[in-house]
Amino acid sequence: MAVRSERPHDGVLRLVLDAPETLNSVDEPMLRAAADAVEQAADDAETRVVVLTGAGRAFCAGANIGGEPDPAGSGVDTSVLEAANRLVSAITSAPQPVVCGLNGLAVGVGVSLALACDLIVADESAYYLLAFTKIGLMPDGGATALVAASLGRHRALRLALLAERLDVHAAAEAGLVSTVVPTADFAAELDRIAVRLAGAPTGALGHTKSAVNAASIAGFAETLERERVGQSRLLASADFAEGVAAFQQRRPPVFTGD
Repeated sequence: MAVRSERPHDGVLRLVLDAPETLNSVDEPMLRAAADAVEQAADDAETRVVVLTGAGRAFCAGANIGGEPDPAGSGVDTSVLEAANRLVSAITSAPQPVVCGLNGLAVGVGVSLALACDLIVADESAYYLLAFTKIGLMPDGGATALVAASLGRHRALRLALLAERLDVHAAAEAGLVSTVVPTADFAAELDRIAVRLAGAPTGALGHTKSAVNAASIAGFAETLERERVGQSRLLASADFAEGVAAFQQRRPPVFTGD
């Protein structure tokens, strides 16, 4: 399933997206495996902090959506989207802190997975790219709320509509990462923060997380449903088919608005 679980320290569960050959692009089994692990950790008193990171030089290069016909008859396959929504919901609702080790690029739904976490420790090589509109889609995985909660409406729309790359230092200035660490120090700093949280008062951390999320991303379930409805329509569009074809053929897309 390409998700590796590790217990590097007492109280710390590390989940590693482990498909470095595809820059940790996620498919439905990977997302479901990660969601299973986070949901199980929520009920495990021995797990006091969860760390989510990627293997190799990337955090997550986005989703393998495909857009193939759905055998159930809805027209498109939304299983990856639904699995991503389940994972970000598990992360945001987990009673423990969830720390993202942003070890490299985060593209598409990879941005959503990172921003769903409570703290983001970023390698200096990392960057964000909401590339959805480049293939005729909209941000999903809760990104429409998670980005706006940090950036504000106009800056969030610029990042989403223009699909501009945001390097890690600009992301830090914008509030989209918690701290930026030189590559040589990244692993040690990520461990240090995880161990510190594992030794903190779990109840206080959980109530704090819940209160901050209620204040900053209230109505998150409704956000996920709006994204699901909109993305389902876009996955069935001619523009999405053209965007995927252009990406595969390494040419500029020609969108028609259909």
